[in-house]
Amino acid sequence: MKHVDEYRDADLARSISAEIAKITGDRPVKLMEVCGGHTHTIYKHGIEDVLPRNIDLVHGPGCPVCVLPMGRVDDAIAIARTEGVIFTTFGDMMRVPGSKGSLLDAKAEGADVRFVYSPLDALKLARQHPERQVVFFAIGFETTAPSTAITLLRAQAEGIRNFSVFCNHVTIIPAIKAILDSPDLRLDGFIGPGHVSMVIGMRPYNFIARDHRKPVVIAGFEPLDIIQSVHMLVQQLSAGRAEVKNQYTRVVRAEGNVKALEAMARTMELRPFFEWRGLGFISHSALKLRREFAPWDAELRFAVPGIRVADPKACQCGEVLKGVIKPWDCKVFGTACTPETPIGTCMVSSEGACAAYFNYGRFSMAAERAKMPVIDLKA
Repeated sequence: MKHVDEYRDADLARSISAEIAKITGDRPVKLMEVCGGHTHTIYKHGIEDVLPRNIDLVHGPGCPVCVLPMGRVDDAIAIARTEGVIFTTFGDMMRVPGSKGSLLDAKAEGADVRFVYSPLDALKLARQHPERQVVFFAIGFETTAPSTAITLLRAQAEGIRNFSVFCNHVTIIPAIKAILDSPDLRLDGFIGPGHVSMVIGMRPYNFIARDHRKPVVIAGFEPLDIIQSVHMLVQQLSAGRAEVKNQYTRVVRAEGNVKALEAMARTMELRPFFEWRGLGFISHSALKLRREFAPWDAELRFAVPGIRVADPKACQCGEVLKGVIKPWDCKVFGTACTPETPIGTCMVSSEGACAAYFNYGRFSMAAERAKMPVIDLKA
């Protein structure tokens, strides 16, 4: 395939879906798309309406903004409000609610909060403002960690000491392990995250197939990528196999990105434990800066509250992130909680499941309701 349109061929999608129906029959199959980018593709392009009705796709914990606990957002806001600080962040973190507001609220109250497209943009600000302390809010899975690592190496090489990183990078494998160990959910297989796998490769997923007998197919982000990955998964399930396969061969290599992994290893190490929204504390699931990079570690440079903050009782982001419920099963979905007035992170992020369901999935929900029989309450 050469062009985007070829990855969105409706006739081919229906043909593959028919093959999936032949393979599975009426057997219910529950698959988890780990990555939030996949969730948006699924609902934006109506993939659930193309697939057989016995295929149930549930969202996983692959949205880095969504899994960040409120306490870490409060820490970021505390740094941003510090005198003399320019606080930089990716745009989707601006409106994520902490216990007493968001970074956007802090900006409105006078804090110098700026959104950037890359940590290198933050480093450029540090060069331009040597009299100020510039902090970069580093979030994301292994997808974005290499860019933070490269920026740290450049800051070290240039001796730029008014730049620091508030590191909140997390790793995907411990989160998947937590999902597999959860008694709340039974899964038949995983649609593996494409961008993370571009960095870490295929080997880290082997334990899922080996120890848990669940097939994994690493998928791209176009509609036919998702549908083909489902086809590859049900083929394995039908044959009684559990293997790690790569559908996203145009981007993902078995060994991953060796240079990116080397940069991460030089600058970061695993934390003993880290709190995830909805999943609690997971050991060795996040990254912190190595001792050699202490001069660029915002957690050491600034006083942060470091207090654990409970999620609002009305918010069910935790259950959504674990795939226990669909976003529209949440009591406040689409009413008190919308993209304009978010209660939880899943409604804010560009990869959040609730945002995907709100923007696109409600059309699928309307279609589902249209299929339901009408009940005469007077009878």
